Amino acid sequence: MRSWPGDIWMERHQITLYLAAIFFGCLFGLWLPAGKTALEITINPLIGLLLYATFLALPLGKLGEAFKDLKFVGALVLVNFLLVPLVVFGLTRFVQYDHALLVGVLLVLLAPCVDYVIVFTNVAGGAGHRLLAATPMLMILQMVLIPAFIFLVMGPQAVELFAPEQFLRAFLGLIVLPLVAATLTRFLAQRSPRVGTVNSAAQWLMVPLMMATLAAVVGSQIVLVTSELHQVLRVLPIFVAFAVIMAAVGTIVAKLSNSDVAAGRALVFSGITRNSLVVLPLALALPAEYDLAPTVVVTQTLVELLCMLILIRLVPKILRARKPARN
Repeated sequence: MRSWPGDIWMERHQITLYLAAIFFGCLFGLWLPAGKTALEITINPLIGLLLYATFLALPLGKLGEAFKDLKFVGALVLVNFLLVPLVVFGLTRFVQYDHALLVGVLLVLLAPCVDYVIVFTNVAGGAGHRLLAATPMLMILQMVLIPAFIFLVMGPQAVELFAPEQFLRAFLGLIVLPLVAATLTRFLAQRSPRVGTVNSAAQWLMVPLMMATLAAVVGSQIVLVTSELHQVLRVLPIFVAFAVIMAAVGTIVAKLSNSDVAAGRALVFSGITRNSLVVLPLALALPAEYDLAPTVVVTQTLVELLCMLILIRLVPKILRARKPARN
């Protein structure tokens, strides 16, 4: 397989590179606040390209194998679409009367991550490849269920927030188009001796695309985060508490389901990491009275990444590989 310049170095240092991208995004956003609109315009295309590279790295021909591991898929669905909503409902009682904060928290915490969760899972020795194979399922389920969950919490008011065409546009542009493009690319590559090059290119692209996406997201919203610091401080405890609770919940589910160590770690990280990059465009499209929602989403991203630095060291200690018995 062809080696691309710097691919091994980037893979080893990708977490540091992501943090650097966030740092420079903060600097740019604070130094040039007028660039907010321009950065926001780039978010959707960057996310689309990031998911294209993610799907391209996925061996689509083996996608069906992901659903043969019914125990892992079942545990993944249980954690993200039953237990997470219950935890989120409890935590959002602290902001239930501030609808702008409430919508932002619901949007970001109800959506399981499909991109950098794979990175953190791999770093912690988890089954990142299983999460990668489950990405289309996770995306489809969250696009269908999130409006329903929010409706259950907020009532009929939620209907005016999430117009069907808005979610359909996001689903087609951020999921269907990248998935079809990745499938077509792989199909064309298989008709030539360039399959290995395509796989390698996909792996190489994911790191710089993730860096660009994080920089654009943070850079476009950092001024709002700093200007609404008193509101941000109201949701910070919610996001920290969510990470702590879901770390415990994921660990319990992994042990009760008798998952292997790698699968258990993947469950924990999937339950904690949220799909902030993909839901941000939805938050930006909300009516003006909900202009705090994107700030809430970006705040969660910053909190989550800091939590990840702790959890990539803590989770392997909690879910340890069994040592072979001595004779």
